[in-house]
Amino acid sequence: MEHSSEFGASTAGRSTAMPWTNNKESPNNEDDSNEDDGDTLATPAKVTDPLAPRLANNERVLVVSVTERTRETWGQKAEFLLAVIGFAVDLGNVWRFPYICYQNGGGAFLVPYCLFLIFGGLPLFYMELALGQFHRCGCLSIWKRICPALKGVGYAICLIDIYMGMYYNTIIGWAVYYLFASFTSKLPWTSCDNPWNTDNCMPVTSENFTELATSPAKEFFERNVLESYKGNGLDYMGPVKPTLALCVFGVFVLVYFSLWKGVRSAGKVVWVTALAPYVVLIILLVRGVSLPGADEGIKYYLTPEWHKLKNSKVWIDAASQIFFSLGPGFGTLLALSSYNKFNNNCYRDALITSTINCLTSFLAGFVIFSVLGYMAYVQKTSIDKVGLEGPGLVFIVYPEAIATMSGSVFWSIIFFLMLITLGLDSTFGGLEAMITALCDEYPRAIGRRRELFVLLLLVFIFLCALPTMTYGGVVLVNFLNVYGPGLAILFVVFVEAAGVFWFYGVDRFSSDVEQMLGSKPGLFWRICWTYISPVFLLTIFIFSILGYKEMLGEEYYYPDWSYKVGWAVTCSSVLCIPMYIIYKFCFASKGDCRQRLQESFKPDDSCGSAVPGQQGTSV
Repeated sequence: MEHSSEFGASTAGRSTAMPWTNNKESPNNEDDSNEDDGDTLATPAKVTDPLAPRLANNERVLVVSVTERTRETWGQKAEFLLAVIGFAVDLGNVWRFPYICYQNGGGAFLVPYCLFLIFGGLPLFYMELALGQFHRCGCLSIWKRICPALKGVGYAICLIDIYMGMYYNTIIGWAVYYLFASFTSKLPWTSCDNPWNTDNCMPVTSENFTELATSPAKEFFERNVLESYKGNGLDYMGPVKPTLALCVFGVFVLVYFSLWKGVRSAGKVVWVTALAPYVVLIILLVRGVSLPGADEGIKYYLTPEWHKLKNSKVWIDAASQIFFSLGPGFGTLLALSSYNKFNNNCYRDALITSTINCLTSFLAGFVIFSVLGYMAYVQKTSIDKVGLEGPGLVFIVYPEAIATMSGSVFWSIIFFLMLITLGLDSTFGGLEAMITALCDEYPRAIGRRRELFVLLLLVFIFLCALPTMTYGGVVLVNFLNVYGPGLAILFVVFVEAAGVFWFYGVDRFSSDVEQMLGSKPGLFWRICWTYISPVFLLTIFIFSILGYKEMLGEEYYYPDWSYKVGWAVTCSSVLCIPMYIIYKFCFASKGDCRQRLQESFKPDDSCGSAVPGQQGTSV
């Protein structure tokens, strides 16, 4: 912030040179008494004033006082914890973890899951919270203090967050569509006598239900919500569906008014969006375990199949699940923790929030499998023929089960409210990461106009997301999920970890943590950061690349040209890293090759320190 004052004469009683003068050139004022002292700020200088020649012709001297802008902080510690929990606990905890768990050995899957949590996910989670809190800036500005050449990591994260915003908000829009459809005396996916139903429609409770028949819930999702039969996948996506676009637009409006004021607005919203899902999960759990067949579903969920641990796929699935569940690398943990007080105990926060996240996944498994057991009981079939992974689980199977319960309208409303709040928290986090990064990097152009910038950003993402709201949009949603963040983020986080642990150094990072918490991280954390966590990330990345077609699934058809487009989308973010390294070395550094390397890969000492009382990053 700048303050300017205009002075026309010297102030009485001061024999020292004025702040805008040079001591060697300005003689002391011999006349200590100034009879016009009271009007000094209003009247022009007298001819006898030694400063008069410099202020001739009504010239004005501008004195600028620069005041450091202090960074905004969370109103309460609980707001930060809720924001982190809300980001980490997302739709994947409900629709992915239970499926992955029972598919990979039930209770036996918890062994590799917990091991990768302790040795891979948690150290990375702790690293990002500590980095953000110490340096107090987003994923772009922070690299000046760590490894300037890797600033491309920050730009890659911003691009990945845009891709996420393009499809993730559309999924929330589906839940909004279901929510409004639930406000009726009879749920529309209960029967087959609706305009969108086909001749193959048959209630799941019917004794004549076969594999060739389709349930009312499935037809409601595919033929009423998505109307995917009017398109042809990525080959012909068709026009935008207006009602769906309106629902997604409503999501963007909610997101805007939650983010426009920064942590002041987001800190209030998370009290609802982070806590509401737990209230609903507990209510649904109580209802679920009381249903007939629920015990069989829970047994199916938890019964360990130890022989499956010999399969490498189980271990890869566990590593991938813990990584995407905790969400390091999206820049969100950096952004949220950057608004903490410097001496906040981020170590304890990492333990608390990551534990709550994993326990939520475990709890969601009980909620889902108690209902799947009930559906298997109703349909007189096995559970493996009932369950689906991903959107099909929460938009087809669970609504199907709800439709058969007494009080189905109430259960439907609270279930889709839970999905909406789960999704909103995560989209808040992803977008806040990009907003914080750009506001920190460009404080004058963007930081001072945050409200306008957030508005323009969300309008841009909404326009980019319109293809996901077409009749073939569901295929694009799955496509973007894999090629947007799914593959790229693994490589980006590996480079981030390498930059922090190998270039910046674990010892220096540990000293930073010691300044905040009063003690250095233990040997376990230093070993994980130096060796285990980078190898953990690289392994997931390699196996994900090899199995990318499996990540796309077999539900939708993808033309050959789409794979090339998909890799182009992935490379668009990944290439930010080598491109910025080349730019930094060739164009933004000076000196010979050795000096350029040193300037590119060593922390920039000129940006000061973030320690309280010293010069630091101000936003």
